Amino acid sequence: MPEDGKITVFLLDDHEVVRRGVHELLSMEPDIEVVGEAGTAADALVRIPATHPDVAVLDVRLPDGSGVEVCREIRSRDESVAALMLTSYADDEALFDAIMAGASGYVLKAIRGTELLTAVRDVAAGKSLLDPVATQRVLDRLRSGPGEEEPDDRTARLTDQERRILDLIGEGLTNRAIGEQLHLAEKTIKNYVSSLLSKLGMERRSQAAAFVARRQAEREREARRGGHGAR
Repeated sequence: MPEDGKITVFLLDDHEVVRRGVHELLSMEPDIEVVGEAGTAADALVRIPATHPDVAVLDVRLPDGSGVEVCREIRSRDESVAALMLTSYADDEALFDAIMAGASGYVLKAIRGTELLTAVRDVAAGKSLLDPVATQRVLDRLRSGPGEEEPDDRTARLTDQERRILDLIGEGLTNRAIGEQLHLAEKTIKNYVSSLLSKLGMERRSQAAAFVARRQAEREREARRGGHGAR
């Protein structure tokens, strides 16, 4: 939560009526302030860094691209911006891409107003809103995808603190949220993340998140095998 208690939000949706409706809903709340809007991906990529919101509510389908692309680009520049994807369609492919792009949540436009407000507040607080069923689909996709085998002993190079941070990255937490949980400065977490990525031979947080998901999926698969063998 920002020091002044206000959660700043940026809205990206190509439908003006939708933007107006969400804007009015959010603006009625004393702890939320809408600091900018855009109707295209190009405008959003200029305005979001300028307004530096706590939360970016991003439409997935846009006339000049995708909210997922905006999410990936914005979070590659500034991981403190939490992204909440808003879409009319339940699309597994877009969901997978959104999670890999670093989105904190993925909700349908049919969501109730009160639920959207809760979603904005939750992602602003560093929480992940990924539905367990949806997350399982992504885990299944990662598990069955080509080239997914990653030896677990790669983590042997990590310190205990780096392993803890890697697990929290896998849970979808931002550097700020990780810092708050471990009582460390955000800059310190950023340094830890750079170090663990280097040790794992990775360049992006999304690769680390995928690595954690694959390891978890493999453990679950082994546990199921063990359970069947014990019968």
